[in-house]
Amino acid sequence: MHHVELLIFDLDGTLIDSKKDIARSVNLTFRDLGLPEKPQELIYSYVGNGVRQLILDAVEGGDAKLVDEALERFEEHYLSHLLDETTLFPGIVEVLKHFEHKKIAVVTNKPTHYTDKIIAGLHLFESFDCIIGAGPILQLKPHPEMLLKTLEKLDVDAGKTVMIGDSLNDIHAAKAAGTLSCGVAYGFGSAEELRSADPDFLIESSHELMTLFS
Repeated sequence: MHHVELLIFDLDGTLIDSKKDIARSVNLTFRDLGLPEKPQELIYSYVGNGVRQLILDAVEGGDAKLVDEALERFEEHYLSHLLDETTLFPGIVEVLKHFEHKKIAVVTNKPTHYTDKIIAGLHLFESFDCIIGAGPILQLKPHPEMLLKTLEKLDVDAGKTVMIGDSLNDIHAAKAAGTLSCGVAYGFGSAEELRSADPDFLIESSHELMTLFS
């Protein structure tokens, strides 16, 4: 087993399965704007790069005015629906309980006001020592800034930290920050895609974390 002092989790696709609520909110936005709705699976593939990029991908570029209006409509819908079907992935409660003697953080490209509302709604705030979401002055993953800020805030060395996530952004951010990286193949990304980034670990279920790290 590998000794770590801090476990950093991505949110969407790692701790929570939120794709249905995101896709529903995107399509409600498109309906408002008179745009054709997108297949859910296509919208799922856009998740993980921040809300603005999600909307840019979904509207396939579009002019700035359309994007801004779509972002405003999306926010209204998502704030109303972000806990309709969003759930924790199997085993997450047990994993967080198992590591409660460690420092645990969430680092996500999801905006902070969405992140906080979801974590509060799932009664998980007390499980985390630090929660960092997208804000106006932070660079998103794969840039390491969010991870480095977490390490500084919790006073833990990068070499004693693992970043756990389902996307290439998580693996690349971990490598750039100097932490261990653990890809999760049960999330929104594929195992093949994650392997291409050469993570230190790759797991098929959250329970495997309890056998990898002490």
